[in-house]
Amino acid sequence: MARSIDYGNLMHRAMRGLIQTVLQDVARDGLPGAHHFFITFDTTHPGVAIADWLRARYPVEMTVVIQHWFENLTVTDDGFSVTLNFGNQPEPLVIPFDAVRTFVDPSVEFGLRFETHEDDEDTEDEGDDDGDDDPPPHQDAQIVSLDKFRKH
Repeated sequence: MARSIDYGNLMHRAMRGLIQTVLQDVARDGLPGAHHFFITFDTTHPGVAIADWLRARYPVEMTVVIQHWFENLTVTDDGFSVTLNFGNQPEPLVIPFDAVRTFVDPSVEFGLRFETHEDDEDTEDEGDDDGDDDPPPHQDAQIVSLDKFRKH
């Protein structure tokens, strides 16, 4: 069998490293200027820790916003934890980097989208109406799709 470079996995690692670095900077220094993040993640991924009522409301996927109010942002090599406010109810969340599906900073029109083989097979009705109260990311954001680099 011929060996080859797995560019898809290398890109995924690099982009998750970018998210890790950005979140580490924010944990240390706070959000600069108008920067804020929409982070969508797979709530079924192993290692995701969210309140039971949030898991019931978002059984597959959830988008959180890190902007005006957040506390206890802690970043590790594997993921991050943060406390966010849901209707005046602070809730801690633990999100592994491997659970992240999109990371968008609409203030600078930057975004990353991580796709899996399951995403290729999903139909449009999954995740379209998830009852998410968070506003959608800025529509002009540049989304970098890594699926074309993934080895099939």
